[in-house]
Amino acid sequence: MKYIRKMFPLFDFSLLINGFPMKEAKAELQKIQSIPEEEFETFIENKKQEIVDYHLKNNSSYQNLVGKTTFNTWKDLPIMTKKDFQKPLIERLSTEFSLKKVYVNKTSGSSGDPFIFAKDKFSHALTWANIINRFGWYGIDFNSSYQARFYGIPLDFIGNKKERFKDFFTNRFRFPIFDLSDKVLDRFLQQFKIKRFDYINGYTSSIVLFAKFLQQKNIVLKNICPTLKVCVVTSEMLFNEDKILLEKQFGVAVVNEYGASELDLITFQNPNGEWQVNSETLFVEILDENNTVLPYGNEGRVVITSLFNKAHPFIRYDIGDIGILDAKSTPKKPILQQLIGRTNDIAILPSGKKSPGLTFYYVTKSIIEDDGNVKEFVIKQTKIDTFEIEYVSKTELNQEQIQKIEAAIALYLEKGLIFSFVRKEKLERSKSGKLKQFVSLLK
Repeated sequence: MKYIRKMFPLFDFSLLINGFPMKEAKAELQKIQSIPEEEFETFIENKKQEIVDYHLKNNSSYQNLVGKTTFNTWKDLPIMTKKDFQKPLIERLSTEFSLKKVYVNKTSGSSGDPFIFAKDKFSHALTWANIINRFGWYGIDFNSSYQARFYGIPLDFIGNKKERFKDFFTNRFRFPIFDLSDKVLDRFLQQFKIKRFDYINGYTSSIVLFAKFLQQKNIVLKNICPTLKVCVVTSEMLFNEDKILLEKQFGVAVVNEYGASELDLITFQNPNGEWQVNSETLFVEILDENNTVLPYGNEGRVVITSLFNKAHPFIRYDIGDIGILDAKSTPKKPILQQLIGRTNDIAILPSGKKSPGLTFYYVTKSIIEDDGNVKEFVIKQTKIDTFEIEYVSKTELNQEQIQKIEAAIALYLEKGLIFSFVRKEKLERSKSGKLKQFVSLLK
């Protein structure tokens, strides 16, 4: 099968028939990557000026947002948010494009504000060129490498068949993640025994759950699937302990990816273990609450500009995440030191303190999984002082474990918080299959 795919690359063909100019995009990416470090900041500044000028001239929606057709300084441009896109797509397209001439998709809605967006076909081809380049760091060729895909899938007949058809053309075998019981995970394992997978790709939480299943069975995946090269996790937080677990049970390198469907691949862990930011097609800023640009090493809101998308403006777009760019970053090679969480995943405590919701998850995780009893869990804030922990486990948590969790949270956050623990058969996932690890139900 691999020989046939090398003779007739279906992945490249699928992009070609959809009108994406991959040859030109790959050439452009190579050209950008060849720009010397000392000239790269000038390249970025020119692309920023070019994309803003284009949308101020050709996009009435962006003109209305800015309030004029010219701009003086970058910091004067408004910060775009998802709420700016809550109107029909046709009203947001640039004049040179129609719905038939662009790539159209919808965000997952994990931030609470889903919307339909567009990318011109060259811009989307650049996205694929970048993804192909990054996966190539680990010896993955989308035309010939076989993917074990841990993602959701539409459950309606037409949507399901359409996705399966795409899986065939993109050389991947899908493991649906809506049911992750031991019985189903064992069926997953049997597929690894008979198929020659080159890499794993998918949502962090479901892949971690599969690794825990392997740990219980005392199985290293590469021992039963020797062709396996790498595992790439995406869309959900990857904790260091989970990465250690994955590398141990899979027997291959584990790579952390961070992207947004409306933008591009944002960061990809390079072979040196750094979370390298995509500086070729994006410009990433870290801003404080007053929209002031923060120096490298400071925590703030992740704001991103798409440098090539002419069909739809994403200029100084607040993606809704909080992060830190490493102090050793350069214009050509920015490094994301840490992704802290989403701005709408903030827990407001009785004292007035604000804390990233993942702090609860992280502190609780360090205790709750000590003995391997708990498979996965989520935390919900139901009142300002009240939290509910839903978990899946072999046996119910005992009082000693509960007291340890409460003591740790009191130490790291504050005292007086109320917790209830609810054991479940399985946790509720989004339609796409993602698991939201912390949810605030406060208005």
